[in-house]
Amino acid sequence: MPALTATIEGIGFWSRGLPSWEAARAFVANGTLAEAPSRPSPQLLAPNERRRAPDTVAVALEVALAACQAAGRDPAVLPSVFASMHGELPITDYMCATLAAQPQAISPTRFHNSVHNAAAGYWTIGTGAMQPATAISAFDATFAQGLIEALVQLAAGSEAVLLVGYDGASAGPLAAVSRSEGLLGGALVLSRAASATGPQLRLEFDDGAVEPASGALARQASGNAMAPMLPLFDALASGHSQLALKSGPGRRLQISIDSTERAHG
Repeated sequence: MPALTATIEGIGFWSRGLPSWEAARAFVANGTLAEAPSRPSPQLLAPNERRRAPDTVAVALEVALAACQAAGRDPAVLPSVFASMHGELPITDYMCATLAAQPQAISPTRFHNSVHNAAAGYWTIGTGAMQPATAISAFDATFAQGLIEALVQLAAGSEAVLLVGYDGASAGPLAAVSRSEGLLGGALVLSRAASATGPQLRLEFDDGAVEPASGALARQASGNAMAPMLPLFDALASGHSQLALKSGPGRRLQISIDSTERAHG
């Protein structure tokens, strides 16, 4: 398969103690954590919806909007790819337990937040976007597969695509099967247009294992299910030009970053 390419026009990021891409870059540079709430408060939603929205929806919308603002792009006209290993696993646990014990007690509000594309749905409603929205889950290759999907859409003719990776804490018996801690989100606005300032990505497919991540962001949020995306954000923040992401069993993405301003956000 030929290499896939894209320009990063905007970046969004949120994790414990790192409530923005600027804070993440500062942490990579000097190890400083910022004061931040336990979860973001996405301004895209009305106050009541903001309070009711699951943590994963809150973090996904926060980083998605930040990436669009950094890119100077109207969110309403961007196709989007939302990548999450678990979706909102605490609600899945609630649904399973309630269905087993007292099915008539299922909360309609929590039910509609249980679907894997809940964040994509909130995003398209909040922004008024009529463009396609894709929700992807592929275990520990989820972010890599989301990145492939976004770049394929660019290669197929889209001018720009929003990619959002996010996950929260796992809960209940499922936590013993698929562990995840904390709250983590990252977003990229990717385009086909060449840019003098935005980082240029080149993806090539390869067989082999991926080395354990050792960057500052990867160490800070290593327990989250979306941690496999962090080598890319570490590279963007630190100016590194080569990395690999797991893209499936025995498969990896070799990613080259070419830019004089790789930390653009």
